Order: sequence, then C-alpha cells, then structure tokens
Amino acid sequence: MEKVALITGATRGIGRQIAITFAKEKYNIALNYRTENEDLIKTKKEIEEIGVKCLALKADISNFEECENIAKQTIEQFGRIDVLVNNAGMTKDMLLMRMKKEDFEQVIDINLLGTFNMTKNVINYMIKAKSGRIINISSVVGISGNAGQTNYSASKAGIIGFTKSLAKEVASRNILVNAVAPGFIQTNMTDVLKEEVKEEIAKNIPLKRMGKPEDVANVVKFLASEDSSYITGQVINIDGGMLM
Repeated sequence: MEKVALITGATRGIGRQIAITFAKEKYNIALNYRTENEDLIKTKKEIEEIGVKCLALKADISNFEECENIAKQTIEQFGRIDVLVNNAGMTKDMLLMRMKKEDFEQVIDINLLGTFNMTKNVINYMIKAKSGRIINISSVVGISGNAGQTNYSASKAGIIGFTKSLAKEVASRNILVNAVAPGFIQTNMTDVLKEEVKEEIAKNIPLKRMGKPEDVANVVKFLASEDSSYITGQVINIDGGMLM
C-alpha cells in the first residue's frame, strides 16, 4: 500500500520542499495550509505532476478541532498516516521589553501548541498501526537562544522537549519521534534581508553559506526512511556548523 505523509505549513519554503521530496519518494501527500494562494496551487500541481495524490487541507493548526479534522480527512482519503511532519511556524521578532503579550502567545500557539494539536490527533492512528514517524521542525535558536526571539526560541525549545518526551512514550509501539533544527536557510523569510546582512550571517557559519530547503528536506526524508529505524528522540542540527 502507498505510504502517506501529512505535512503542515507545506505551501512554501522548507515545508513545500519537504512535500515535494516525499512526493518523489512516492508518498501520497496531505498538504496543510492556512490561506489559499498561488503557492498552494503551484505546490499541489507540482506534487500531482510527480504522479502521486495530493490532498490540500485548510486549517489553523492552533485550533485543536481543525487539526482533528485534518487527521480525519487524511484517514478518510488515504486510509493511513505513515509520517507526520510538524513544520508550520511563524515569527514575531521583538525585544522582550517591547513585545506584546499577544505576540508571545501567537507564536507559542502556532509553533508549539500547533505541534501538540497535530500530533495528538495523529498519534492514535499510528498506535493502532504500530508504526509511524513524527518529525518536528525546531530551530537552532531553540538550543542557543537569540536576542529578539524570546517567543520563537521558547516555542522551538518546547518542541525539542516535546519530541524527546513523546519518543519515550511511543517507542514500544514502533513509532519514532525526532526533530531537526535548521539554522539559516534560504527561504522567503531570508530573501527580504539585505545582501550585506546575508553576507554577515554567512561569515558566522563555518560552511560560509546559508542552507537550502533541500538540505532540511533530505534529513527529514532520512528520518522517515528505514535507514533511520534505530534513531528516536534526537535533534539533528542542519546549520552548516553554526552550533557545535
């Protein structure tokens, strides 16, 4: 039977590349998005042109019931969920002294609560199947911290704790739970930076360049494959050596 990957926030950047990469591995794709736009249409079309099925699912992952609906629709359409990639995320950067309470809450709600909401609504299907892979997208700032990102860093550090704890809970059911922690990756979020800022960032990376979405997607693909069948509860940095 064909395998199924459910990926949140999958219409652009890292999420989009993860979806494309899994489609090339012949996974049917359940593609979560928040707002309809050209990126969604383009990504869905590209996945289907690869020759697999793509189910587009609109939902705000900070809403538990909407996440429940995503899981149900995926099971109804495909009959299984083999891989869950919790990728959806957001930033609202600001020094803490100027940060509004709602700016902190919104980032936590999407990044951390959203990871809980999706995982909670998928895990029972995986437990019944006695098989599954959950890959959470954290960040190097969840390990190191970063000025101006107390909300984002807290959410990504929370994902790491969530990953390790869940890995211990479900290992006996043959469900592997891991996280990846990207550093600076070339996406629409970094495209807005000035060239001199990008150059300064690259100077502080041992490999002297930003990563590509493919660099993250390939590690996620590995963690979903049989080649990683003895790996769980781990955090893999994808940062060009920025944190050592």
